[in-house]
Amino acid sequence: MAYRPGPMARVCPDCDGFPIVAITTGTLHADGSRHVVPAICRACHGTGTRTARRTAPVPAGRWV
Repeated sequence: MAYRPGPMARVCPDCDGFPIVAITTGTLHADGSRHVVPAICRACHGTGTRTARRTAPVPAGRWV
């Protein structure tokens, strides 16, 4: 197993790590290849990773 110097990047929950995909329109070019449109994940902006969300600390004990 390789050493990782920092915390691991979290995979984007919206695109599952596949930030840029090619969607075919169904039409063909003159040479026979398909016409495709790239779609980029709006949540991670094409990186495939997201930073961890900060959560508020939970107070210990009970407040009365």
